[in-house]
Amino acid sequence: MKNFAESLAAVLLVTWVGGLWAIGGIAAPTLFAEIADRQLAGNVAGEFFRWIAWVGIVAGAYLLIYRLGRYGFQALKQAYFWIVLTMLLLVAGQLFGIQPVIHALKQQALPQAVMESAFRDRFAIWHGVSSAVYLVESVLGLILVWRYRGN
Repeated sequence: MKNFAESLAAVLLVTWVGGLWAIGGIAAPTLFAEIADRQLAGNVAGEFFRWIAWVGIVAGAYLLIYRLGRYGFQALKQAYFWIVLTMLLLVAGQLFGIQPVIHALKQQALPQAVMESAFRDRFAIWHGVSSAVYLVESVLGLILVWRYRGN
């Protein structure tokens, strides 16, 4: 059972971090490059970001539980645990804090696109905050994958 739990931890880690980089570095930029309607591209990208956030919630929760189960309270002394916890808090902040604000601004702007509305500046600020949080989460994930050796 230990091998299954350990393998699942590795798969979840690379799925989460790989998804962060694939969506943020490939999918979202491609959407904006290929779809002329920026509002549509943004909506599709937003769905990608929402889905990878849920992957992060599940993966992060499992990784923390797995780590505690494997190492007990010694896990609290490991950088791995604290990096995963930080990533989990960032993704939860994105999903339950920042994304709802961005969605509300888009809804308030209707029938106009948010970037053509009075909400443009607030949207730009929140989008910038969201991008910064996403980048920090992605870099922390890269550190975990780079250093992860099955323990």
